[in-house]
Amino acid sequence: MNSIQRSREGDSEIPLEPRESKLQDIFAKLDHNGDGRIDIDELSEELKRHHVYVPVPKIQKMKSTGNSFITYDDFLKLMSSGRSKNYFQKVLLQYMKHVIPPSSRKSVDLTDGEYEDQYTCEPPAICMLLVSIVEISLFCYDLLLKGGHSFTGPAAMLLIYNPYRRIEIWRFLSYMFVHVGTFHLVVNVVVQILLGVPLEMVHGWWRVLIVYVSGVVAGSLSTSITDPKVYLAGASGGVYAIITAHVASIIMNWSEMQFAFFQLLVFLLLTVTDVGSAIYNRYMNVDDKIGYTAHLAGGLSGLLVGLYILRNLEVHSWEKKISLIAVIVFVLVIVAFIAFNIFYPDYFPKQEL
Repeated sequence: MNSIQRSREGDSEIPLEPRESKLQDIFAKLDHNGDGRIDIDELSEELKRHHVYVPVPKIQKMKSTGNSFITYDDFLKLMSSGRSKNYFQKVLLQYMKHVIPPSSRKSVDLTDGEYEDQYTCEPPAICMLLVSIVEISLFCYDLLLKGGHSFTGPAAMLLIYNPYRRIEIWRFLSYMFVHVGTFHLVVNVVVQILLGVPLEMVHGWWRVLIVYVSGVVAGSLSTSITDPKVYLAGASGGVYAIITAHVASIIMNWSEMQFAFFQLLVFLLLTVTDVGSAIYNRYMNVDDKIGYTAHLAGGLSGLLVGLYILRNLEVHSWEKKISLIAVIVFVLVIVAFIAFNIFYPDYFPKQEL
């Protein structure tokens, strides 16, 4: 390990950058006999397992010379050159460093490693992109057929949460694909992409989807009880779940965040803007009886579910307890809402079948 930890330009130890520290750990793990050389193929597999960018062309070129081993110095040069050429990755990484809080430099989780090294496009973070594409496509489809009234189109009529057709249980989820007006759609799509995609690249698409869907379902169930005669459209419940997951991260990692106050201000502005438009649509437009309780329920579900399901690179015992309590509270509330819908049918509007 001494040959790895010391600079080749001298004998003095030098501090390692977070990424180099992780590469050092990988190299040391594979240097079985301690001679400062490791097998190239074994290295490639280990890098892929850790979701670290692998410059495949350069590795193949090295192997073509008949050399199946690589030294630590050559390994660092290989990774640096491969990484520096991908300008898009560098820009995206800088963006995500500002959006998602890094782990504290004082304590590094040995299992997950440094937070910024968890950003990965393998598998591609396309879940929120696909959801957005579906929402835009259905909006345009109904807009073309109804000439300016997307929420009365065939897709909207099939998917919107209709309090008079609650028995069609898919509506408690499918209403997320229906949007009332271009502004409503644009705000949701922008937030989904700018916040959802970076979350996917760190936590995985399925975790983000669970947070998103929990907000959507919580929004419809809460609206069905607090405002039983109101229609519900839009993905705001899911969007707010993503926003509050970020807000929780900002507050809990305030000292480690870059531009924490600015980020919090942006999220609050987005929240006020979207809630304001929802309230306007609810009370100022007589043809638009759309509820906004879903915003609040979606935000709360994002906090509760996000604390439990999203990855935490520095887990403390108290955080485990809080996250467990949070998800239990969420499950109990959802079960209670579902039970109310099932066992108290007289509370709701008569169903039109």
